[in-house]
Amino acid sequence: MLKILKNFFEKNIKGTPYKAIVIDRKVYLCRLTNAVCDGIEITNNAGKVYVTSRALKHLFDKKPAEEFFFLIDNLYKIVKYPDKIYQNKTSKRGEYCLVKRVGDSDYLCSIEIVKSAAAVLGLTEFGISECGESNEIEEIQIATAFRLRDSDYIKKYTLLWSWEDGTPPS
Repeated sequence: MLKILKNFFEKNIKGTPYKAIVIDRKVYLCRLTNAVCDGIEITNNAGKVYVTSRALKHLFDKKPAEEFFFLIDNLYKIVKYPDKIYQNKTSKRGEYCLVKRVGDSDYLCSIEIVKSAAAVLGLTEFGISECGESNEIEEIQIATAFRLRDSDYIKKYTLLWSWEDGTPPS
């Protein structure tokens, strides 16, 4: 997976000017584990996670190079095997925050559930197929990711799930 994400970066982001618009593409990152799907109450068949060129460009523009490449190298691990899952604030992008300790720091990855039109029987227009059926699909996309520099930052969020016990807090 690491190689695929690095190749995606090389083809779509590397060398682009700061805040440049990039072609809208996505690459498959991983499938959430059953435990994580249960923790955020989604069905496992909706558990595929994608990284978009837009999200990767945002990380590339906003993070120091060292942190950006560390995130690229560890994004799979942070998303696939989070230590904790928090409900994101309504004012923030993404529904959930996946937090994982990597080395001596905690990293947060915000994920969002996105609805998009899916062509099933030919052309779709505004999410409706030529047969008149709605063909929206839900998929999970990375909104952002970063190192938690302030240990108090995440304390303001509601804990939904922890790997330690696999159940929501009571």
